[in-house]
Amino acid sequence: MEQATGSEAFPAQPGGADCPDLESLLRVRPDGAEKLPAGQVALLGSPCGTPIPKKNVFLYGFGHVLNDLCSAAWFTYLLLFLTHIGLSPSQAALVLMCGQVADGLATLVAGRMMDAFGHLKLWHAGGSALVALSFSSIFGGCLPCFIFGTSSSAFMTASYAVFASVFNVGWACVQVSHMALVACLTAHPSSRVALNSCRNAFTMISNLGLYGLAYLAFTNMPGNNPEEVQRQFTAVALPAVAIGSAFVLVFLFTIREPSVARTQHERGCARGWKSWFGQALYYQVAAACTLTRLIANVSQAMIPFFLVRDLLMGQSAQAVVPALIFLCSFLASIILQELHWNGGRLRACFLGGCALWLLSSAGFFWLRPGWCPAIYGLAALVGTANALMLVPAVSLQAVLVGSDADGCAFVYGSLGFLDKMACGAALYAIEMFNVQPVCTVGDDSCHVSLERWVLGPLVGVWAIMAAAVVLTMRLDCEEADPELPTKRKVDEAGIREPLLGAETVGAGLH
Repeated sequence: MEQATGSEAFPAQPGGADCPDLESLLRVRPDGAEKLPAGQVALLGSPCGTPIPKKNVFLYGFGHVLNDLCSAAWFTYLLLFLTHIGLSPSQAALVLMCGQVADGLATLVAGRMMDAFGHLKLWHAGGSALVALSFSSIFGGCLPCFIFGTSSSAFMTASYAVFASVFNVGWACVQVSHMALVACLTAHPSSRVALNSCRNAFTMISNLGLYGLAYLAFTNMPGNNPEEVQRQFTAVALPAVAIGSAFVLVFLFTIREPSVARTQHERGCARGWKSWFGQALYYQVAAACTLTRLIANVSQAMIPFFLVRDLLMGQSAQAVVPALIFLCSFLASIILQELHWNGGRLRACFLGGCALWLLSSAGFFWLRPGWCPAIYGLAALVGTANALMLVPAVSLQAVLVGSDADGCAFVYGSLGFLDKMACGAALYAIEMFNVQPVCTVGDDSCHVSLERWVLGPLVGVWAIMAAAVVLTMRLDCEEADPELPTKRKVDEAGIREPLLGAETVGAGLH
């Protein structure tokens, strides 16, 4: 697609002045106080705003707590829960796949509709209501089964698939609206960093809190039959929904969504959604983010099975090991935040994460039941690797969006659609082959179980593919567009902006 530059890229204003190009927009004072030329309207998504109050930064983080609490349980425990209450691995995977398809489609549609109609807080409130009701219905028991008095596995599968789809539609609405709100709440680069950092902090706290609830349930309640397992997960789900809903209500009543009267000039300056498909960087970022999500999500779904079936550890390990992964990821993310970022360091960070995942894959493949203590060191390595890959992956999305606040919801929505469909399809395919018997002490065939093949060679191949994609990106130099008569550098502020951003490990579950 041909792309104009300079004054040709934007229609003329009524006063005769043209919209500034990207580099002129980026030339603002550090405090963001520079005024635009006469006759030009400051977009909320431009880097020309004022800093947002610290109280609002803190309250913004409340808005994704319910999503984070629920998503921590979704990939970590959903397959485990469904198979323990009587569904087959393929039926459990079908439930998850239905949810992922609904999530991907909802993410894509919601992104376009939010760009078109706005009212992000309304989308957020509606999505939160769907999340709270459906999540309680999934882990709180099969309500349709109780109403109709049936325990048929087919009926249970259909019921859980419906609730999973509703849950993921709500989750997508909350996710996209909360991410898009950053561009609306402030145009100040440092404030956007603060908003994304705060969101990430609450993501980590929420995930650790969910695993804390799971640890209490697993250690204080028996789980020897489907009824006891149901009670365990109900004891985890209901407090999580109550706590998350309280945070969401505070967010909705304290954060005000700015309303902007958009002029015809602003609509002319906005980037059309179809133009994203004309950029090579869009496809590169999509591939890198999808592979990163595959690694994080699939490994998180397989690790609980690996701990119990392969390493023969107790139920409490299913809470302790994932919590350790998240804690190490959080600590690594804090260190990453202190770095001065540019394209070269972003690439090096991502490649370092890929290298650590290759080491982790080897560890998962060769770890035997007698070496259980080594899993904690391996968990620390996985958490660090996840942070080194996921933080740059989120940053790549902001590099792609740059200073285009209008249309950012479509970018996040379309990229989310790809990674959610890929994760759902991958887990469904994996579970279709899940016919491995449970390992026993001294059983030397454990090293070739399904979980080992997934956490070992499969994830390792994905890490190599992700590294190859990032190596082909041009982050330090001009955009690779032969149609451009002048060279425009990638927005370096976009690299720094989303560190500790929207989705590290916890939110990466969707």
